[in-house]
Amino acid sequence: MSNPEPRLIESAPLRYLLSVPRGTDRSEPRPVLVFLHGYDEGAPMDIHRALTLHGPLRPGNPAIAVEEFVVVAPQLPVRGDLWWRSADAVLGIVQRVQAEHGGDARRTYLTGFSFGGNGVFDLALAQPGLWAALWAVDPTRIPARDPGLPVWLSSGEISRRRQAGFTAALRLEPAGTGEPGDRVYTDQGMDHVGTATLAYRDERIYRWLLARQRPG
Repeated sequence: MSNPEPRLIESAPLRYLLSVPRGTDRSEPRPVLVFLHGYDEGAPMDIHRALTLHGPLRPGNPAIAVEEFVVVAPQLPVRGDLWWRSADAVLGIVQRVQAEHGGDARRTYLTGFSFGGNGVFDLALAQPGLWAALWAVDPTRIPARDPGLPVWLSSGEISRRRQAGFTAALRLEPAGTGEPGDRVYTDQGMDHVGTATLAYRDERIYRWLLARQRPG
């Protein structure tokens, strides 16, 4: 049985797409994965096209993305490196999804591509205690400080130029072929968009997220 198409939730100040796994046991809390898009996918691009272009809702990704996670993909009303301005709005969405769809507060994860990758670190620094792990895909700038959480960096054309800085700031090690640790990066040698495509098709990273949970 396939999962239904993501639903559009008209929520001020941020609209978002919501994908809820079908047929799962509601007595058990479900992991939540929030995706922050990049520059081009902000309004006025159609939200369904924008938020299925990259990220966990892209067609062709492994089934685990929508069968194991409640996926939330908000859209910025204007384009730019601006996710930090919407930290409170994202928090409100997360709290609503946790309450209405059985989201697990201990297994709520944040991912993003490009400017959304910047947003991953910006929001994590602004919201201590909310996220269990972070997954940044080819962000364009090094975070202001260490967020103190498990981090997977999918490095690509943009972040590759600053790889030494990312590695030092976040204490990252290559993911390798064994069991990845809590601070890792991968680089498959792709361009910016190609990095996103391969990253969100990598089932191993979704399973890495599921193995992390926030204490408490």
